[in-house]
Amino acid sequence: MAVDLLLGLQWGDEGKGKIVDVLTKNYDIIARFQGGPNAGHTLEFDGIKHVLHTIPSGIFHKNVMNIVGNGVVIDPVIFKKELDALKKFKLDIKSILLISRKAHLILPTHRLLDAASEASKGKAKIGSTLKGIGPTYMDKTGRNGMRIGDLEMKDWKKKYRSLANKHESMIGFYNVNVQYDLKELEDDFFAAVEELIELTFIDSEEYLYQAQKEGKKILAEGAQGSLLDIDFGTYPYVTSSNTTAAGACTGLGIAPSQIGEVKGIFKAYTTRVGSGSFPTELFDADGETMGRVGNEFGATTGRSRRCGWLDLVALKYAVQINGVTELNMMKGDVLSGFKKLKICTAYKYRGETISHLPYNIEKENITPIYTEMEGWNEDLTKMSEVDQLPKALMTYIDFLEKELEVPIKIVSVGPDRTQTIFRNS
Repeated sequence: MAVDLLLGLQWGDEGKGKIVDVLTKNYDIIARFQGGPNAGHTLEFDGIKHVLHTIPSGIFHKNVMNIVGNGVVIDPVIFKKELDALKKFKLDIKSILLISRKAHLILPTHRLLDAASEASKGKAKIGSTLKGIGPTYMDKTGRNGMRIGDLEMKDWKKKYRSLANKHESMIGFYNVNVQYDLKELEDDFFAAVEELIELTFIDSEEYLYQAQKEGKKILAEGAQGSLLDIDFGTYPYVTSSNTTAAGACTGLGIAPSQIGEVKGIFKAYTTRVGSGSFPTELFDADGETMGRVGNEFGATTGRSRRCGWLDLVALKYAVQINGVTELNMMKGDVLSGFKKLKICTAYKYRGETISHLPYNIEKENITPIYTEMEGWNEDLTKMSEVDQLPKALMTYIDFLEKELEVPIKIVSVGPDRTQTIFRNS
């Protein structure tokens, strides 16, 4: 049985958590394949809002297995907080949540290194979430990291101490004032590890291989967005993992030939958190309205998201590198009330008109070229059928489908799982 993928196609915050939650009823296994607690996947149902950082977004479905894959980095302290928040739902966590032994651990000193590194950059900072993600992946590629499977070994604390000591010596190299109480941080860490080791650890690549042989349906859940990919994103303002379809293969041990549908998620407009280029960013009343109506604040950091018109050049790029087979459009309801809408369909790049994403999209090199369309005033949040959607919105969707050459199968009209309209089923 092929493995389907669900990916963000912009700079993250597209609404992946909601769509995974909506689609989970069609799958036996939800498997997170990269990133860490820098992700914030928001789900809303029964009047309650939930934010997951590391745990897969299928966790509220009792008959579905949730796997944290080898490509994920895990902070035991944050993971424990997530588990604590789930206790009131009476879920049998140990039977529906599995963790790959090959997933790497975020140590307290990884977070300290992250803070020191970011502080040392001054105005050139990349906008890190300061969760220790980058330093953890650096240890992974440097072959120094600690993994979940190490916690099953008798000498894991010795390995921890050796790595933590190394990190402390590195903090001084940044020549910045980072105040911390390592003992306090370690007390929380070791307490969280004690709870973590009560969960079920697996050799996830073997588990998923056998699940495929048994015909089980698997959905791989990505974190962040394609434009934050370490290789193909807007470097250096990116995350530290591969957020694209290729990352699902390395982050779960899935063979490329076993990938099925690639479901791409995008907002009807564009947002970005932190630093980095953003060609269609708005600094006017339209941008303020998008942020206010769309409640554009980072689920993990709480930072305000920068807002702008839909960038079709960047979106086409993400569709291309991921091999997207179907699209899900989020937050169309936020655009209700705009008299005119703009879509960036090309760039003026160093005097030349181009329709692909170039190596550098800094504002001194890029001027977006827009196509203008009619807006709509109708409140979409109460709509549940395709034929209820306003004509102007359907024109907007048809235009995007024609340009992207991929069908838009889902239109989200609000944050709740029930506010989801399926098209072309």
